[in-house]
Amino acid sequence: MLERWSKRRTSLRYRLLVLTLFPLLLVLPGVIGLAYLWSQEVGYRQLLMKANTDLAVAHEAFLNSQQSYLMNLSLAASHHHRAILQALAITTPASIKTLEDTLKNEAGLDFVRLLDLSGCEQRNNQCQYPNSPSMPQAFKGQPLSAIEIFSARQLSNIDPILAQRARIPMVDSDISEQRGMLIHLFEPIRDDHGEVIGALAAGVLMNGNFALVDQIRNTVYGPGSLPEGGIGTVTLFLDDVRISTNVPHPNSPERRALGTKVSTEVHQQVLGQGQRWLDRAFVVNDWYISAYEPVIDASGKRVGMLYAGFLESPFLDSFYYWLELLLWLFAVVLIGCAIIAVRGARSISKPLEHMTEVMDRVREGQHQTLPHYQSSDEIQELALHFNAMLSQLDTQHHAIQSAADQFEEKVNQRTAQLKHRTDELQQHIALLNRTREQLIEQGKLAALGELTAGIAHEINNPTAVILGYMDLLLDELGDQATPEMRHDAELIIAQVDRIRTIINDLLKLARPVPETLTYQTIDLNEVIRKTQTLVKHELQRRGIHLTLDLNAQRPAYADAPQLQQVLINLVMNAANATEEKGEIIVRSHDSAHGWVKLTIRDNGSGIEPQHLNRIFDPFFSTSHSGTGLGLAISHRLLSQMNAQIKVRSRLGHGSVFFIWFSTDKQ
Repeated sequence: MLERWSKRRTSLRYRLLVLTLFPLLLVLPGVIGLAYLWSQEVGYRQLLMKANTDLAVAHEAFLNSQQSYLMNLSLAASHHHRAILQALAITTPASIKTLEDTLKNEAGLDFVRLLDLSGCEQRNNQCQYPNSPSMPQAFKGQPLSAIEIFSARQLSNIDPILAQRARIPMVDSDISEQRGMLIHLFEPIRDDHGEVIGALAAGVLMNGNFALVDQIRNTVYGPGSLPEGGIGTVTLFLDDVRISTNVPHPNSPERRALGTKVSTEVHQQVLGQGQRWLDRAFVVNDWYISAYEPVIDASGKRVGMLYAGFLESPFLDSFYYWLELLLWLFAVVLIGCAIIAVRGARSISKPLEHMTEVMDRVREGQHQTLPHYQSSDEIQELALHFNAMLSQLDTQHHAIQSAADQFEEKVNQRTAQLKHRTDELQQHIALLNRTREQLIEQGKLAALGELTAGIAHEINNPTAVILGYMDLLLDELGDQATPEMRHDAELIIAQVDRIRTIINDLLKLARPVPETLTYQTIDLNEVIRKTQTLVKHELQRRGIHLTLDLNAQRPAYADAPQLQQVLINLVMNAANATEEKGEIIVRSHDSAHGWVKLTIRDNGSGIEPQHLNRIFDPFFSTSHSGTGLGLAISHRLLSQMNAQIKVRSRLGHGSVFFIWFSTDKQ
């Protein structure tokens, strides 16, 4: 009793505690989960917006760099305007080269070439300078700056040093990128009358141009733009190859990741579709919040990409730091609420525990009442009602006990009278049930006997005619009959014999007492193989595969033809329950206690549980075309062989029949 009371007290306290803390336990994790999802969603969106903004700034910085180079060229051309006019007139190649080098150094360019209106270089009167879509507009008097891709040969014609600088070995590959991305500049040259008489063509090679990408990075990711430990990077791609970047090399952090490629997904979206790409990406050796946009050349083709991105890990560290603080706050709040809830639950559960104790003692027959509690709440009111109820229970208990004694005496008298009559009635009912079962069985056997006699009369005569004609056919064929023909004829004769045997078995099933038969030890495996020969054509027609797993070493005590009849019946029943491309497995092996076990398993539709106890009853069949005699005959034949048969089935998974044969007559 004490243990039960202790369990109730503990259970009550826990229930009160759970009821108090359940809203908190339900709401706070939800709040934390929503905060986490909101932070992830909004924070990630903010990071992508920042990456998009950074890319826009990098784009503007890149355009400003192009315009700055063009302005420097224009200023240098204006400063040396008279010398340029003279060079376009008549001068020596050496002086023109000196002039071009002066312009290149003053404007901070990689090369400068003086072209006439035909596009030929003035220094050697050769027209090998690469043709550019911007050249016609320059000769119309418009200064231009555009991105263009020069081949290694074109760079070498301009300056062999440029071709060497443009060469970038590919990472994890034996090939290298030899083309060059240039900021191609054109400054028209006018004479004293304002007519365009030539142009200055200049360029800045982007391959390996770290000063430009570092300048853009410093513009985009200035002080305070990233959290502590944050790293911002800018990269210029030629197609999908990094030709200028400040991303560290994967194998050597002090080097830059020139010659590495961007992912296929980014390549397809940016260069293939011409769209910006915004997402987290694994850049060389770490995760970055990345933004890519295509780089368009002077002819409007997408020839590369501009990238701006920053390291993701500092933002994740900050996010997880604040999430950890939120979890600690949740833990502190939960502990505080738990302490308050425990104290409140204890103040409520104590009087209720006292009431439980009094109830237990009253149940044991003791007279108890509750004391007066120093409170004015519902618990005091409950105690008063409880005491009133105990008083009423005492009064009603005495009245009920008196009535119960009188009722028990009358029941004992009536019970003694009815007991004798009940025993007689049960005996009559049992006798009636046995008689009814015997009548039903005899009726079935009588009907079966009459049916079998008619079938035997109608079938035995045609089968005798078939056998006679088959013997006559074999005699007439004589030596002309092939072995295959003789085998088929013999198979027909054997099957006709089996028909006659089946008719005889039906007659045996109809007899109330089986006749005495003579059995012998046989090779069970050989009977199974012969059965396979008889049913294989039908199974092949239905698309059902029959597998034999014959491991029995002991002989079985049975009659081979009757056993074959049982096997054919069980295999064809399995085939009828199996769809096309199903499988039937027949296994034999030695079992314990000197038995030989045979198993027939299929993966068909299975047998409903309520039918398992009736499948061996005569005339019971779930098939519209079946007679319900096959399994009954098989059961009767196996019983005559002192064999045992059982079945196990799962609806929708198949059935398995187990047969145990003795090795000698028992």
